[in-house]
Amino acid sequence: MSVIYVSAACFILAMMAVGLLRILRGPDAADRLMAAQLIGSGGVAVLLLLSAATKLPAIVDVALMLGILAVFASVGFVNWRGTGNG
Repeated sequence: MSVIYVSAACFILAMMAVGLLRILRGPDAADRLMAAQLIGSGGVAVLLLLSAATKLPAIVDVALMLGILAVFASVGFVNWRGTGNG
């Protein structure tokens, strides 16, 4: 079963690499933010899959912290764009 988890994690990592290209080449700040959100949520998914594959529950805590940081990044971007600085 852990082979399936690791395979899914590798697939998600590949999709995150595509998102990283979008961050580097994105024409607009909103596109870059959405790609950063993809990396945040993809990172959470990869960490949860690796936690299930290796049976290490501490990785779940790291995944939760990454998810919280992704939310704060989104809120910060919306507040920054809403004040007319962009």
